[in-house]
Amino acid sequence: MSPRPLPRADPSRPRLCVGLLSGTSVDAVEAVLCKVEGTGAQVQLTLLAHLSQPFPPEFIQRVLGVHDARTLCELNFELGERFAEAAQAVIAHAGLSPGDVDVIGSHGQTVAHLPSSLSSTPSTLQLGESSVIAERTGIPVVSDFRTRDMAAGGQGAPLVPYFDWAVFRKPGAVRAFQNIGGIANVSVVGERLDDVLAFDTGPGNMVLDGLARRMTGGRLQCDLDGQLSRQGTVLPALLAELLAHPFFALPPPRSAGREGFGEALVSSLWERYPERPGDLMATALAFTVEATARAYEAYVLPRFGALEAVYVSGGGIRNPHLMGRLTARLAPLPVRTLDALGFPEGAKEAACFALLAAEHLAGTPANVPSATGARRQVVLGKLTP
Repeated sequence: MSPRPLPRADPSRPRLCVGLLSGTSVDAVEAVLCKVEGTGAQVQLTLLAHLSQPFPPEFIQRVLGVHDARTLCELNFELGERFAEAAQAVIAHAGLSPGDVDVIGSHGQTVAHLPSSLSSTPSTLQLGESSVIAERTGIPVVSDFRTRDMAAGGQGAPLVPYFDWAVFRKPGAVRAFQNIGGIANVSVVGERLDDVLAFDTGPGNMVLDGLARRMTGGRLQCDLDGQLSRQGTVLPALLAELLAHPFFALPPPRSAGREGFGEALVSSLWERYPERPGDLMATALAFTVEATARAYEAYVLPRFGALEAVYVSGGGIRNPHLMGRLTARLAPLPVRTLDALGFPEGAKEAACFALLAAEHLAGTPANVPSATGARRQVVLGKLTP
């Protein structure tokens, strides 16, 4: 593809933006095409197309098992190719051509996220080479959204609160947006961006997914429809031990990742209880539910009191056992899926990075210091023309 001139930073005209994301569950590339108009408090986003391109199981294992520089280097470019293919596919799905699109916002695939609570050198690393995406599509790419916030003293996460505020805020109401991906996080949104509270609540599907792969010998990549976690009984002592993890003693702003709730934890649990896989699954599900509910009790409800509702998105909503337990645990708070607001939940996170790319072009800061702990608002991302 021939290089294109740098995009115009003119928020007064509509911009067509692709958003790309592979989340902590490492199961697929989510791709969206959005129209973004305006910027900041006046920004409006319209979802035009969304698709999901699953990763093959063997590729998932390569990403999860990355441990040397050569593999890291290769995966960075391989993921770039897969993201480029997803971008081209969603543009075609919308009946458009690459020349119609202003910018691609690519979050990439997180392989390491080390906030100050985990490292004396706070840092983060997402794979999915932006130069490959730009070269294959001919479209400028904004990537590496987390790094500038971390350089400004923030956690680099969560980034979705700006999107939740920009797209879903409602005058006179306070809404909670709970995402249950690999890691679970919440954004509590009112009318003012400065009042947004957002933080990682703890594990989402990450522990469940790792145990499901072991329990089924790789046949299942997740607790499909809750069928595995329903087979067991919660181990109370183990649940209490998990909930004593140091992460839960941290007040917001806080962010979590594989380092605390990934393969190391899953392997340890599997080695300790090899003959009780169903009970491990049931305990892991209870771990997610209880960690989420306690986060609301400790930090959300004391500050905001009544909420209009909790709107849930992410892969966790496709687990009816998880959703049923979470709904019961959060009662009397109303728990609904994001689809109730007319926005497909599977498109949300990718749409976030389409919006952040548009705001990068407009020069509008889009981190939320009250959520990340950054010293100031900054423009997020790096542009690859």
